[in-house]
Amino acid sequence: MSLLEIDRLGLSLPDGRMLLHDVSLTVERGQTVGLVGESGSGKSLTSRAVLGLLPAAAATTGAVRVEGADVLGAGSRTLTDVRRHRAAMVFQDPRAGINPMRTIGDHLTEALRLNEGWGAPRARDKALELLAAVQLPRPQEHLRQYPHELSGGMLQRVMIAGALTTDPALLVCDEPTTALDVTTQAEIIALLKRLRDERGMGMLFVTHDLNLAASLCDRLVVLRAGVVEEEGPAREVLRSPRSDYARRLIAATPTLAGASPDAPAGPEPMLEVRGLAKTYTPRGKQPVVAVRDADLDVPAGGALAIVGESGSGKSTLARMIVGLEQPDAGEIRIAGRERTAAPRGRAARLAHARSVQMVFQDPYLSLDPRIPVGRAVADALRLHDGAADAATRVDELLAAVGLDPALAGRRPRTLSGGQRQRVAIARALAVEPDVLVMDEATSALDVSVQAQVLELVSRIRAERGLTLLFISHDLAVVRQVCEEAIVMRRGEIVERGRTARLLAAPQHDYTRALLASVPAALGA
Repeated sequence: MSLLEIDRLGLSLPDGRMLLHDVSLTVERGQTVGLVGESGSGKSLTSRAVLGLLPAAAATTGAVRVEGADVLGAGSRTLTDVRRHRAAMVFQDPRAGINPMRTIGDHLTEALRLNEGWGAPRARDKALELLAAVQLPRPQEHLRQYPHELSGGMLQRVMIAGALTTDPALLVCDEPTTALDVTTQAEIIALLKRLRDERGMGMLFVTHDLNLAASLCDRLVVLRAGVVEEEGPAREVLRSPRSDYARRLIAATPTLAGASPDAPAGPEPMLEVRGLAKTYTPRGKQPVVAVRDADLDVPAGGALAIVGESGSGKSTLARMIVGLEQPDAGEIRIAGRERTAAPRGRAARLAHARSVQMVFQDPYLSLDPRIPVGRAVADALRLHDGAADAATRVDELLAAVGLDPALAGRRPRTLSGGQRQRVAIARALAVEPDVLVMDEATSALDVSVQAQVLELVSRIRAERGLTLLFISHDLAVVRQVCEEAIVMRRGEIVERGRTARLLAAPQHDYTRALLASVPAALGA
């Protein structure tokens, strides 16, 4: 008997839409099976079916068995047994899965106290044991901390520890490393491998990162529109895919091989940063140097990448350039104009916004969920130009980023992640900025949508001469997009140069460590 058996799983909504069509797969003890495919392919629905976390209105067919217990249509007692003792789930965003008002200790001990009937001292001892098992350095201190006090990688370890509280036989992981930098991702993957081997767990691993799937998974299941397109040993699927769809996914996956773009011919810098510094002083704690004496230049029409781990200062540097943070020292010039001081007055703020715009990592959080996406773009136009022809220009901007203008009346929640990110880019381009800053703007997208967005950015750069500051933890994407790159560590720039040279022959030990953490390339 397999640990997990999904047998011809089908799922439909009341309006008749079929989201899953006869999906079948198995997971054995000690085995990792990867679920890959584009957004909307049915990966998350399939993984959530394992724990009975499907929409209440959904109709299902087939069977989902965990250690022989059928989850579909099961009563509350069976579902409780499966969730308590047989299977557990690690979700994509740990901050969305932990109550920000409660401590890490409360989060870890709650299930043990309520479900197992353990007393507080015993539950606390188990929580400390689990935090040590996921290699958090100061378990006693972490129990007293709140989620906002931990980094993304640390919080993901807490989520894994929480999933292990009941010693599950099966661990379901839904994109657990999507927003993590390469070194933290490598640590989380090594941790999951170790726990799997030590505990004999099976793992169902949902990911859009095919390089990661190649390094972690024993078998792969490729989903497209709720249908299994291909299934087999991971190396076989990635080296010799049988389906056209799998071949397209692999072709869209960026690698560290290949050439970087050519540098623009113009010698004049569009963005100049000199001696920029920022230090935070948390109440009751030692000062934290976020950025120290940063210098950089980006020529007009050029693209500069900033890479480094979480906490290296990448986003703080970008936020100072955009004007969302004030530097303690240094100078910022855009198109030769001083842009260091916080703009005062409406005219100065609008002028600053025209010089630099930012596209954030999560477009759903940066778009107002209450208003249609066309109005979000139109508001930016009216704010700066009072444009009477805003509706026409909205259609032009949506078309420019590859969206059907008919989508203007839709709200963000009705669009896919790739479509929302295109809307965010259209809104940023509405004021025709000199510099566009993209902060991890493709990290949460599947490979095919990521390829489309990157192609879009490259096209807009060529057409408009746009200058790009590109922040990413994905070194393969950096190589594809940017001519130059800088590497940051603990607030300092430790290496800089042509992207191809920097990635092929890094000079600093830290850069070499970043490259060593990149998952093995497809087919390696």
